[in-house]
Amino acid sequence: MASNTITTLNYFLPPSDGSRPYTDIYAPSGKPVHNWIEDPHEVQIEDVRGREELYKLDNAGFQYGREASKHTSFLDDDEIEREYYPESIDLMKRVTGATKIVIFDHTVRRRRPGETDSGPEKRQPVPRAHVDQTPAASIARVHRHLPPTEVPSLLGKRFQIINLWRPISHAAVDWPLALCDFRSVDFEKDLLSVALIYPDREGETFGAKYNPNHQWKYLKAMTPEEFVLIKCSESVEDGSVARLAAHTAFQDPNTPEGAPPRESIELRALVFYD
Repeated sequence: MASNTITTLNYFLPPSDGSRPYTDIYAPSGKPVHNWIEDPHEVQIEDVRGREELYKLDNAGFQYGREASKHTSFLDDDEIEREYYPESIDLMKRVTGATKIVIFDHTVRRRRPGETDSGPEKRQPVPRAHVDQTPAASIARVHRHLPPTEVPSLLGKRFQIINLWRPISHAAVDWPLALCDFRSVDFEKDLLSVALIYPDREGETFGAKYNPNHQWKYLKAMTPEEFVLIKCSESVEDGSVARLAAHTAFQDPNTPEGAPPRESIELRALVFYD
């Protein structure tokens, strides 16, 4: 039975002074970590369990599936790269039909109540509606992770950035993941480009601006045997397919007391087609 929930999601507004929005997670002392404005809104999030098949990468921008991973510890980055990356590439190829997949990073998140997201070892669920890359940042990723001799031919065909997200250790009842159906998004009006500043370079993400038409979905109590593919970028821009899926962690007011804090892993992959 569907278990829709009403909660507050954090959206983005541009800086009031008109300056370029940025997030600098390594900002020096005294400089704000970001200059955009957090914009909370109450929304309904629909539980799609039992109707997962209605949501595909090409129509909604996300796609659920069920396949347990062989790697289960998720405690050591080198082990994750050695064991989880290859099986995930195989899974993503089978689901998408892609011919080449390059995983360029991963993040393990373990919610720690009362602590801050203070570094790579303490990454927590992100309670803001966002997309990991803008189109420009996606192309920059191809240049960054592929040999220069391969880039022109790869960018001459269809390519995407897709995240593979799954709970680890136990079901994600606490702080689950919500996804926004692309069919409810106004691409030109609802997305705010935000510079992501690193010590040695810049990336660029989208923050989602509030639109009452947004249709938010989740799969209640996702287990480690389940996964979701999240499209962050799409080179096909003619309106025939979904271009992205904004997503956010959210606090579900129906979470039972004592539910274990959410733990999850997401892989980020460049996805190419012949």
